[in-house]
Amino acid sequence: MNEEAKQQITHERHMKKMWRAFYIIVAIAFVFTVFVWVKSIPPPNGKYDTFASCIASSGATFYGAWWCPHCQAQKAEFGDAVKNLPYIECFVPNSTSQQTPACIAKGIEHYPTWYFADGSSSTGELDLPTLSQKTNCPLPTSTN
Repeated sequence: MNEEAKQQITHERHMKKMWRAFYIIVAIAFVFTVFVWVKSIPPPNGKYDTFASCIASSGATFYGAWWCPHCQAQKAEFGDAVKNLPYIECFVPNSTSQQTPACIAKGIEHYPTWYFADGSSSTGELDLPTLSQKTNCPLPTSTN
């Protein structure tokens, strides 16, 4: 086999590897995009109304900030039931430096922060099963 043929074979192998890598990257990007899209779909109206009301009745409190993306994501998990959550806004609207007296008094420094009736607290987004466990509120099992 001459040198030119070897170079051609090497080039073809290299191109196959490049295309394989390209397809893998496209597949990963597609899966990631679908995951993000699915996570962005709000729950059906009414699904978490009772759960959010139970959280409020349990004595839990959710402290957040209007500018906090994690707070917005936590709220989005509840869909329209967010209105039933025991939410306290920690910042004056359109301000990222003027904290409200309620949050100053509680010493809130990280967002979101959850306080529970047992005296414990947790910072960061909490998944719904964890909120269910901490508040003794059952998660809904159907879409209604």
